[in-house]
Amino acid sequence: MRKAFVPMFVGMVLLLAPVLAIGASITGSVQGFNCVTQGKLCPLGMEDPVIAAENVFVVLVDAAKGDYYFVSNLDRGILARHINTQVKVDGKVDSKWKSVVATDLYVMGADKKWNKVWSLSKEDEIYRDLGLTSPGR
Repeated sequence: MRKAFVPMFVGMVLLLAPVLAIGASITGSVQGFNCVTQGKLCPLGMEDPVIAAENVFVVLVDAAKGDYYFVSNLDRGILARHINTQVKVDGKVDSKWKSVVATDLYVMGADKKWNKVWSLSKEDEIYRDLGLTSPGR
């Protein structure tokens, strides 16, 4: 009985491996989804009026291949604030769905160091202090 269980367990793990999200980091630049996927005009910066037309922002990890990730739990405004900026997102990465559930967002500073600009734990703390429930949690 035990001998049959091990191959079955290993098989189930291998079958589910692509579905499981992995805690990791992605790095890239914040870009508008339409810009990345449709070759539309990209916003040049926060002052560019084109930024208002972009409803969704993604982290473009490889411009040559067009590889990008959605950051599902970050507000559009937080990502828009860092348009065309190098960012690092820590969290659960799901390669199949090209998405990340972020725990931390870092921006590359002028000193070439990562500066934390957002964290899930800090956002949750703010909601608790206000007596509110965090959205989606």
